[in-house]
Amino acid sequence: MNEQLFALLRSTHRIAVVGLSDQPWRTSYQIALTLQTYGYTILPVNPNIEAWNGVTAWPDLRSVPGPIDLVNVFRRSEFVSEIVDQAIAAGARAIWTQSGIWDWKAGERAEKAGLHVVMDRCIAVELACMR
Repeated sequence: MNEQLFALLRSTHRIAVVGLSDQPWRTSYQIALTLQTYGYTILPVNPNIEAWNGVTAWPDLRSVPGPIDLVNVFRRSEFVSEIVDQAIAAGARAIWTQSGIWDWKAGERAEKAGLHVVMDRCIAVELACMR
């Protein structure tokens, strides 16, 4: 793991997981559970669920109260641009898209707005490398 990713993950406390499913067999559920066991506060973002693992879900990033350190994206690539715009508007510090998800132009917009950008990488894999 490179030092920048390590620093980002060490300074992160609140993670908004966009596209988080309430179905335990879904990858987003499993990754969020892993993040929670690492001590991160999970902010579920999905208009189709009321809660995840006992935590209130929010319909979009604009609705999430309080600061967002990192936005972890579990939506298809065609939705990344809109999510980046919401992350910028919400004052998030970073955006991270899971493996297989990317939008390089949206990533450039996020970087220009001051966000740290990680695309097409699994956050749980990177966390495992920190140990």
